[in-house]
Amino acid sequence: MEKIQDIKYIILDVDGTMTDGGIYYDGTGNEWKKFSVKDAAGIWAAQKYGIKVMVLTGRECKATERRMQELKVDFLFQNIKDKLGFLVKYAEENCIDFKQIAYIGDDLNDLPVMKIVGIVGCPSDACEEVKQIADYIGTPRGGNGAVRDVIMKMFQEAGLWNPLIKKIYI
Repeated sequence: MEKIQDIKYIILDVDGTMTDGGIYYDGTGNEWKKFSVKDAAGIWAAQKYGIKVMVLTGRECKATERRMQELKVDFLFQNIKDKLGFLVKYAEENCIDFKQIAYIGDDLNDLPVMKIVGIVGCPSDACEEVKQIADYIGTPRGGNGAVRDVIMKMFQEAGLWNPLIKKIYI
């Protein structure tokens, strides 16, 4: 496992990680998702430290786009069915070493990427296969601040969380 000081990118899954995995539809075809405001602190701390935040999701949704704009994530890629293939190409084109990537996800479709990156995190309700390879397991379930919790644990291990939070909020 790498240390947070070696990480240049944090990649986040959406459904089941940043959300509770539920997808809600209204009678007019609109799609709704619930995101936790708590995740913002982790994302902004990583960015303040100089880490780029990328969101990589297998589905496309306007609610996801809107939330990622609010969070000011550096990169959003939606409707990516082959996350590993996409990431291999992206890393090659941008000269990124896989060991410089932390990935936070929750399900089987995240496993291929998780097997090649430097740090792996997941929410407490991730599938067992993901939990078995995770370096950090968040205490909250997906959609309830798990992203913040995992990022916080990464920075706490290096003694960097409190100084970062002071720079952002105090």
